[in-house]
Amino acid sequence: HPASLGGTDAAAQATVLDFYDPDRSTPLLKGGEPADRQTLLAAFAALRPALAEQHGEGLRILSGAVASPTLGTAIDAVLARYPSARWHQSDAVSRDNVRPGAALAYGRPVDVLPRAGAANVILGLDSDLISSAPGHVRHAREFASRRNPTRAQMSRVYAIEPTPGLLGAAADHRFLASAAELERIAAVLGAALLRNEAPPGDAPPWLAPVIADLRAQHGHALIHAGPDLSAEAQALVLAMNESLGARGTTLDVVESAWYRPPGEADGMAGLLADMQAGRVSALVILGGNPAYTEPGFADALGRVTLSMHLAPALDETGARATWFVPEAHEFEAWGDVRAYDGTATIRQPMALPLYGGWSAIELLSLLTATDVTLPLEALRKQWPGSDDAWREALATGVVSDTASKRADVTLRSDAGTIAVPAPPGAPIELLIRPDPHLWDGRHANNAWLQELPRPLTKLTWDNPLLVSPALARDHGLANGDEVEVARGGNTLRVPVWIMPGQAASTAVGLLGFGRRVVGEVGRGAGYDFYPLRDTGAAVTLTRTGRTVPIACTDHHNPLDVPPDTIAPIVRHATLAAFERKPDLLQEKETYPSLYRRLPGGTVAWGMSVDLNACIGCNACVVACTAENNVPVVGKEEVLRQREMHWLRIDRYWEGDADDPRPFFQPMLCQHCEQAPCEVVCPVGATVHDEEGLNVMVYNRCVGTRFCSNNCPYKVRRFNYLAYADTEHRPPLARNNDVSVRSRGVMEKCNFCLQRIAEARIAHDRDGTPQTVVTACQAACPTRAFSFGDINQADSEVVARKKSPLDYALLAERNTHPRLTYEGRIINSNPDLQG
Repeated sequence: HPASLGGTDAAAQATVLDFYDPDRSTPLLKGGEPADRQTLLAAFAALRPALAEQHGEGLRILSGAVASPTLGTAIDAVLARYPSARWHQSDAVSRDNVRPGAALAYGRPVDVLPRAGAANVILGLDSDLISSAPGHVRHAREFASRRNPTRAQMSRVYAIEPTPGLLGAAADHRFLASAAELERIAAVLGAALLRNEAPPGDAPPWLAPVIADLRAQHGHALIHAGPDLSAEAQALVLAMNESLGARGTTLDVVESAWYRPPGEADGMAGLLADMQAGRVSALVILGGNPAYTEPGFADALGRVTLSMHLAPALDETGARATWFVPEAHEFEAWGDVRAYDGTATIRQPMALPLYGGWSAIELLSLLTATDVTLPLEALRKQWPGSDDAWREALATGVVSDTASKRADVTLRSDAGTIAVPAPPGAPIELLIRPDPHLWDGRHANNAWLQELPRPLTKLTWDNPLLVSPALARDHGLANGDEVEVARGGNTLRVPVWIMPGQAASTAVGLLGFGRRVVGEVGRGAGYDFYPLRDTGAAVTLTRTGRTVPIACTDHHNPLDVPPDTIAPIVRHATLAAFERKPDLLQEKETYPSLYRRLPGGTVAWGMSVDLNACIGCNACVVACTAENNVPVVGKEEVLRQREMHWLRIDRYWEGDADDPRPFFQPMLCQHCEQAPCEVVCPVGATVHDEEGLNVMVYNRCVGTRFCSNNCPYKVRRFNYLAYADTEHRPPLARNNDVSVRSRGVMEKCNFCLQRIAEARIAHDRDGTPQTVVTACQAACPTRAFSFGDINQADSEVVARKKSPLDYALLAERNTHPRLTYEGRIINSNPDLQG
């Protein structure tokens, strides 16, 4: 698909668990009591004449960003039928492509599409380019395509941010700046690039070399601003991109593919005012959870005569609405959607409905007609054409020629002189950001995402307040210490977690936790930071004297790393050093061995992982969990170091805690040809097969755990409890091709042996080549993983293993792993050395 190029992210991989979530089984509710379909139809039958008499006065529709053309048409039909009705749009944390700076810079809403693969130099200002921006999966792929010097001309990446992000972790140079400082830096950059003004004397010393590098790459430079920058700063960034010749090369400006209500007053603020004043008689809420995400909404909802909330499962809003209507999952309902670049896709149901449910199209149709409009019927009207064109759209996954056209807009003449607001400095700057996995709380009941370690903190099941090392020193705080955070009359008691590489005065609260009406999984997990979003108020931290246990996997399964260095584990070097000596990352000596086991089969499986491409997004971890029935253990067991992930993303820091450099390294079973685990197993449960795999015979395992003790990579997992019997996952959510392990069994990565077996059977039956794609390899948005037969000289994995960056982890242990890594290269600016 043009929006992903075949990759995914962690949330997409976890969608299958949302589909099978038993908490989706809530029926229609009226006033909190079960109701049937006929009762809802009768309610609409009574509502329609009253609305028609008043021309829709008092009717409001509330939705998030609408990327579905058919849903947009359905909303338009309601507004045409009832001219006095209004459509409000609000997202607690939007992934909308249209950011306010674009409308400010070009005079009207347009979409700005970055092209990271065409950029020789990228500057990210608190950027979400490869983490959560619309199209981030494709952006990550294009970004990674320029990060390995053995395969392409290497780009150079700068990141300026207040708290570590994925782009900053992958950057060649990362600079710290508080959110207030970042606004001032944007203004200085604009003055330099647009008006050729020299940076002032108090500007950071690294700013001038960055500006010079951007100028030197005219036509091949890209500046990307994150959503938390002010609209003025975003507009200034677009003006800088225009001056650098980025438009048409490293970014495109296209017509917006998103449907939105007319007028600026139709946001949440206008709706809340109308609700509190009693001007809303009927409110239809399509998705979202505003009673949780919007302070004051829950109380205002009590003043609305009739309210309907369409959502996948009962939540804070549905519990207070007159009607809760269960929403059909994307896997079981027809629909359509536009990608970040405008490309339209017909969404086809992949399963019969598990629990029933309505689509937004069906619900809105009852406002204008007596009969429900089926989604498939609405789609055929939305996409008229021949049956051949319809079948082609279904078969290819996209509707041809629907990508957004380039917008015929020019930069406003005063865009380069827009004044960027200068937020006043504060002793403590509290940033409220979405959780990288739960986002705004919509995934709070997904056990896979709750237990998935966050990329940089490695926290699970919790969202403590992230404080900088400097802030921790000033307040005498340690990990787990509880503080009372006060802002704008609201307070929250929450533990803290020290975040290396965070701006000195900055604290970060992550959204999505602290849900009050949620299913069994999300109940009681974390803290609700939404009431602290008052950005105009001062923040205070007060220690309470309590300590709260926090589940973090950072200190679990440590490798044998020499003191004060990660170099033997995550090998890395500068591009200049690599060009001088291409083999500097490879092993310089061989180690004696008494024997070497060579596989006897015609196929020899191996893997290569490119550390230049890994951005730490964790999509591979969730894909492995889904593919291999990896159980969820819960917060209490994670605290006991008993998490079960077969694949983990190790994160290392190098340098001073106030401003370190992060590194990511996927860690899974290395499938050693001389496996230390095999020689110590007393029952032959862990053995080698003829294709070079280290495999487990589960029904032999008696749980001695000798193999785990003898594994230098610490990648084996032991079932201490019957996790599979107690986890919040029905049997239908499991992969039937993989056995479900029970208590007392050791388990680990097996290179997706079930997929290998399928390919072997196909080869024996049809003679087809044994081509296997592992779950982690299929999910990875950056193609960091390469897997295949190392006996095939022309295979991708063999080509990667021939790279001068290739090395075996802990080679001195003489394990001869089948998995090797490509070391990371850092494209430093010579003017910024040191």
